[in-house]
Amino acid sequence: MTGLVDDLLDVSRVNRGVVELDRVPLDIRSIVTDAVQQVDPLVRARRHHPAVHFSPDAATVLWDNKRLVQIVANLLNNSAQYTHEGGHILLRTEVRDASVLIGVSDDGIGMEPELASRVFELFAQAERTPDRASGGLGLGLALVKRLVELHGGSVACASDGKGKGSSFTVSLPLVPVTDNGLEARQSARFGKPAGKPLRIMVVDDNADAAQMLAMLLAASGHQTTVVYGARQALEQSRTEASQVCVLDIGLQEIDGNELARRLNAQPETAGAMLIAVTGYGQEHDRKAALDAGFSHQFVKPVDPAKLVAVLADIAG
Repeated sequence: MTGLVDDLLDVSRVNRGVVELDRVPLDIRSIVTDAVQQVDPLVRARRHHPAVHFSPDAATVLWDNKRLVQIVANLLNNSAQYTHEGGHILLRTEVRDASVLIGVSDDGIGMEPELASRVFELFAQAERTPDRASGGLGLGLALVKRLVELHGGSVACASDGKGKGSSFTVSLPLVPVTDNGLEARQSARFGKPAGKPLRIMVVDDNADAAQMLAMLLAASGHQTTVVYGARQALEQSRTEASQVCVLDIGLQEIDGNELARRLNAQPETAGAMLIAVTGYGQEHDRKAALDAGFSHQFVKPVDPAKLVAVLADIAG
């Protein structure tokens, strides 16, 4: 109820023109990462398969940080609510001419053309399905449209019909990067490596956890590969050598400590930095990880800032 009231108040404030915007240059990666973290509990609960594709081009927007995160999070939340369990959600950014595009698409229940044409109106929503008892009241997308337009942008919706998913695209004005301090602030936050990004392999048989961690690393500017098993990791590492390997200790077929030993033993990855991720944080667990060849160990849930800081040191 509190969330619904907050959304109604937000819509009312925007409509009355009383929303104050704190416009600052923002790196779109930071916005996307914050929004993904906000929606993560719902995505995990519904066992969705999320993916994020960042544009390789610099994307800086002169926006209000809180409101832009709210826009992206509302789009992700909408897709999570209207996509069946185990479905797929893709968030992508693109730089086109003088605009930054943020797209959120899914393979959910979709919508008829009539609904797509009015989906940004207040209280407009798709038909409630039996497995979507937590659906909202059609406020999130209405708020998205008003906030986007308030910043001089636009948002569009498309769907090929029921059962064929939906896609939403936000277009924002691109700001030329003239603030040298912006790059420094974003580098400090994400640990953006000086020079080429790190090649990182994430190994975890929990697909959702692996994908979310890979999304965080990609947002920090690194090249990430996700592998869901130890044997696959060994095979793939022989042809795609990684500079950093982030390994879950609790792997099923071969545990993370044994995998670390094998990675250290083969020439392709003998020089790779190994980082352990574990649910156990006792002293003997830490010692076992160090003995296996790990340089760092993180206890779940991983603190993103600390992991990014370690990667920054490695890149430096």
